[in-house]
Amino acid sequence: MKNILLYISIVFLSICTSCSDKYLEIFPEDKITTANFPQNEADIKLTLNGVYALLRESSIYNEGLFGFGVLDGATPNAFNWGNFPITKLGNGQLSATDTDIITFRWTRCYAIVFRANYLLKALEQVKLPDATKNIYKGEAHFLRGLAYSLLADAYGGVPITNTSLTTDEAREIPRASKEATWNQVIADYDVAIQNLGIKAPEIGRADKGAALGLKMRAYLYQNNYEKVLEVTQQIEALNKYALFPSYEGLFKQENENNSEVIFDIQYISGENSQGSFHDQFCGTGTGSFTRGSRYVPTDDLVDAYETIDGSPVDKSNKFKNRDPRLEFTIVIPGSYILGFRFPNYIYPGGAFNHPGNRLKHLSARKYRESQMANLPTSGQSAINNIVMRYADVLLAKAEALIELNKNVDEAIGIINRIRTERKDVKISLIPTGLTQAEARARLRKERRIEFALEGLYWSDIKRWNIGKDIYPVVVKDHLGGVIETKFPNGYLDYYNLLPIPVSELSLNPKLVQNPKW
Repeated sequence: MKNILLYISIVFLSICTSCSDKYLEIFPEDKITTANFPQNEADIKLTLNGVYALLRESSIYNEGLFGFGVLDGATPNAFNWGNFPITKLGNGQLSATDTDIITFRWTRCYAIVFRANYLLKALEQVKLPDATKNIYKGEAHFLRGLAYSLLADAYGGVPITNTSLTTDEAREIPRASKEATWNQVIADYDVAIQNLGIKAPEIGRADKGAALGLKMRAYLYQNNYEKVLEVTQQIEALNKYALFPSYEGLFKQENENNSEVIFDIQYISGENSQGSFHDQFCGTGTGSFTRGSRYVPTDDLVDAYETIDGSPVDKSNKFKNRDPRLEFTIVIPGSYILGFRFPNYIYPGGAFNHPGNRLKHLSARKYRESQMANLPTSGQSAINNIVMRYADVLLAKAEALIELNKNVDEAIGIINRIRTERKDVKISLIPTGLTQAEARARLRKERRIEFALEGLYWSDIKRWNIGKDIYPVVVKDHLGGVIETKFPNGYLDYYNLLPIPVSELSLNPKLVQNPKW
């Protein structure tokens, strides 16, 4: 019997070895494999789209990738109700064993790095015109640089990999220094700048201006002000960007991709995760358990807004005569929002936030529909989220001029453009002749107001090292009752970096945790 089986085996083997090479190279045609992918530009574009897809804030509840209004909840700008990690990050109770923002940013960013590396390798396998290949190459480096910049800002130095790795190899990479990580960011942006055109191939894809803008931000987050000035000059030389005439309109769907937008994340409404949950967790409340205002502006943010003419705030009505950006950013008592259920937001009716949220008299308005009847289905917000806009370039240049003490009056003039050039924002000019310290204070306040609920203040607090100066911050309800005190014993400096996810430490013994975590 064994001899018969051996004979059959030999015959079967001989038949297989006599088959033609063509017969042996039959691959499944109904699925993508390494044997049949990539083959052409369509495959390259599919790969590129897979990298861009990771930018989308489909996980706002888990603090998303960029944060936007959610990350403002980790600052005095907003309050997060509930025992969530982003709440703990904002009040000094975060633990290295927590998840969400800690793990999500790490894993999502490295997914971008992995896919960008795969795209760069795929480009070597497909014949394309040099001009076309250079654009894809530039976008891959742009996206990888963006991912490393988010990692460096959040964790400091991280493992750097610019090639595809096996699982075992990935578990052996030590952390690079913070400086080396930022150097990698700049190197990636430089390749992108070299290869991308002034106009993107399609709306939503990166162009030279986007790469320059995020390179500028990378230098800003390192307090490298000479380089900030150098890059802002390159952005201005493109002669492409301008302040949008309406601050309120800047964040509305009908004005997307306008002259102020340098780079944004594209969304459309639909049931297949093309939209975002941003409006549900950070937007106007409806009084429902299922949507609205998990992350809510605070009175501390309201109090930071100036009056239109620079006069003292009216104590009998603190919302009167205020910087128009206040009402464009926050649903305040007296704000009118047309709705099918609630006629308006006249206090003490409140902002109809999530029932679990004790802060009920304020709500987020930026990026939101003005009519509650138009609120999208949960998870289908079609409004794009702006990652970089021209106002950021202007204020970065002003900050650099002030910090280098080169021309403080020029810096004040730039800040005044933000305060006066829009049709719906006209507030008193900041006077010239200020000292460097006085100008610095005005610049920092202007950034906080201009970008309120856009997720930038968390990074600003860290790079300015001002946590110890602004905390503790008491969050109160409309009756004056204390809801929460952020950092009640003062700011903890090690909060300037997130802890390395514990799950990653267990996978890679060469990773070292950030100090004090």
